[in-house]
Amino acid sequence: MQKTLLATALAALSTLAVAQPGYLMQPGGSNVMSGYGLCVRTGHWTQEMAAEPCDSVPRAAAPAPMMAAPQPAPALAPTPMAQPAPPPAPMAAAPQPTWEKLALSADVLFEFNSAVLKPEGRQRLDEIAMQLRDARMEQIAITGHSDRIGSPQYNMRLSEQRAQAVMEYLRSQGPMQNYTTAGRGEAAPVTGSSCSNMGRESGANRRLVECLQPDRRVEIQLQGMRLAVPTGTSPASAGGTQPAGMRR
Repeated sequence: MQKTLLATALAALSTLAVAQPGYLMQPGGSNVMSGYGLCVRTGHWTQEMAAEPCDSVPRAAAPAPMMAAPQPAPALAPTPMAQPAPPPAPMAAAPQPTWEKLALSADVLFEFNSAVLKPEGRQRLDEIAMQLRDARMEQIAITGHSDRIGSPQYNMRLSEQRAQAVMEYLRSQGPMQNYTTAGRGEAAPVTGSSCSNMGRESGANRRLVECLQPDRRVEIQLQGMRLAVPTGTSPASAGGTQPAGMRR
């Protein structure tokens, strides 16, 4: 009888061992529990035989998340070099006094043997008056001349009258200026000897009258500071300390 019970128990243990290796099992299929509420293990139990709910089944640890490689710090922009301040602009030089000399042909300003301005002469003087409006003149010297036909006394008086007529017209066209007038008569000819041996020295000698035309003139000399030249006018030539001539 005892042998029969022992064989049955061994058969049951053998069945339990096959059913759940490493743990003792009840005939009903449940785990044999110790007095501490723990599953009873067999003598050949190993960690690889662990089973729920007696023991926690070992699981492979999840791989640690890969950390992103550190990004290089952005390169700092180079600090711009300070540019040197531009040199100060040079100060404009103060305008210097200039000399301008206008030579006006007498046959344009006046009829022959006359000191009355012709329309063409007034038009020419209008151009000069426009130039004077844009300049600061210290002095305007007007000098009349005549040719050698006639007596020296008569030619002197005629040259003075021509200078006076030009001055009065210019003064009527613009602001008051410091005018001076003078007559040279026949003392400063510009024709030289080109009109020699042309016959009788008379106004009736038309050939001689035409040849001496450059001597019958009025010169206007301006001294001051020229600020601008109006558009459409013909400026007189300008020089430094010496007057420059221009014949109209």
